[in-house]
Amino acid sequence: MRAFFSFPNPVNETSVRFVASCVAAIAVLALALQQRWLVVALAYGFLARTLAGPRLSPLALLATRVFTPRMPIRHRYSPGPAKRFAQAIGACVTVAAAALAFTVGMGPAVDALLAMIVLFATLEGAFGICVGCKVFQLLMRARMVPAHICRECADIWSRPRAAELPR
Repeated sequence: MRAFFSFPNPVNETSVRFVASCVAAIAVLALALQQRWLVVALAYGFLARTLAGPRLSPLALLATRVFTPRMPIRHRYSPGPAKRFAQAIGACVTVAAAALAFTVGMGPAVDALLAMIVLFATLEGAFGICVGCKVFQLLMRARMVPAHICRECADIWSRPRAAELPR
């Protein structure tokens, strides 16, 4: 039995990309409608996924239990620690956006943070490019993340892209 506050390793990229696409859409809505509650929902989702993987995130549960199992494709997997790091970055950005939204109101600072989420979530969802994973790999190269944390992450850029995988 896995600990409740653990993160899956490896992570199914189909689920990750579904969640990222939904996150991008919610962030666009939050920007367009200037709704603080959507920023709070984003922050909760990132915090939940960082702390416990898909267990506490309705969006991740939808992806892992409903959407992904029904996809008739060959799934690709990537190391969990890098994805958890990326979720933690998203948590920091969205919690900051929520805090700003409730203290100074929706405005340019919140909009800029949400635009970052839209950009990075779109890169992940549409193209499978995880910027947080790339930063994690750079931190590993700089020896700021011990190699034992994720030996698989050390070669993250050498793994084949989704377009290169046989179907």
